[in-house]
Amino acid sequence: MYRRELLQFIGSQALFGAINPEFAWNYQNIDHWGELSRNYRLCTTGKQQTPIDLSIVTEKELYHPTFNYRPVPLKIRHNGRTILVKTEKCGNMSFHGEDWDLLQFHFHHPSEHQIKGQSFPLEIHLVHRNGRGNLAVVGILAEIGAHNPYLQTIWAYLPQEPSPEMIIPDTWVNARLLLPENRDFYEYRGSLSTPPCSEDVLWLVWQNAIKISPQQLQQLAAILPRNARNIQPLNGRSILHS
Repeated sequence: MYRRELLQFIGSQALFGAINPEFAWNYQNIDHWGELSRNYRLCTTGKQQTPIDLSIVTEKELYHPTFNYRPVPLKIRHNGRTILVKTEKCGNMSFHGEDWDLLQFHFHHPSEHQIKGQSFPLEIHLVHRNGRGNLAVVGILAEIGAHNPYLQTIWAYLPQEPSPEMIIPDTWVNARLLLPENRDFYEYRGSLSTPPCSEDVLWLVWQNAIKISPQQLQQLAAILPRNARNIQPLNGRSILHS
């Protein structure tokens, strides 16, 4: 019981980049995360790790989530590993009769997940938690295309260096505007894709990508050259498709 509670606590801290510096990790020591702390051992030993290649669909998901998000003031932080937007009290996702509050979203360049072996330039993770403390993450992929005006609202305030949280006056964000119009998605059980790599995380990864312009991608890449974990073994897990 103690170990599970400890991992839940560390996992909750990891959501906002508040990990003890004793356990410092980065994307340069990605192959050694499991060796940095015994609390990170799942990064090496876990059998339900994220990300994966979404290529072998085994079951049909008959239900779709509904998103009850509302605008909140922009709270943004560069935590040294990603750009993170905090969204407490912005609403929730309902899925299978359960509500999951949206805590934050953040960015990975390039994408962590692949679809049939294809990687994408960008992936956005919307991190949710239910009343029992379980986590669900919505993954949104982005591909090169037209200028994205909603992302530009955030891009205008991207911190260039690690920094404390900034609250931007008179600037509001609504995570609903990140979602693709086509709501087809993949579903599977995985983990946090960063230490402590805690498992039993519900993942919903959208099949259709949103657009981002080359200039917008270049702006983010200048800040985050690479912050994506490698593809992990499926280990017999089921992948559902809506």
